[in-house]
Amino acid sequence: MATLGEIEKEKQRISEALARVDAQREKLAGQLSELEATERVLARYSKGTQSKRTAAGNKAAAPVQSGRRRRATAAKPAGRNRSEPSFGDRILALANGKTQQEIAAACKGVRPNHIGIAIARHKRAGRIEERDGKLYATHSAGTEQHAAA
Repeated sequence: MATLGEIEKEKQRISEALARVDAQREKLAGQLSELEATERVLARYSKGTQSKRTAAGNKAAAPVQSGRRRRATAAKPAGRNRSEPSFGDRILALANGKTQQEIAAACKGVRPNHIGIAIARHKRAGRIEERDGKLYATHSAGTEQHAAA
């Protein structure tokens, strides 16, 4: 028969193990909530298919989730017509000796910061260069080869 001392030691060992399990559960709950937030952001901004969670995954995550409801997301519109050039291509086509303000005026309904971002992206890629405050599209060797073929 177990002595009183052995029983106390076993209770202490079990209590410590339970505390470790609780700490691990709290840590995992925090990581899960961060992952869910990341998943929502990625689902909002990704253009591809959204990841689908299995029913088992949802059931396992249910006890850890907070009492907040998830926001219902509206269906996205069909998108732009594929026969139209992309926004970046339109910016590149307009860069023929115009200033950034003139390009912004030509792009009706587009926010000026989006135009600036597209121009900066083209500058970094070497597709647009700025001379005397005006923007010019550069002709890279890849486009010259493509045009020659």
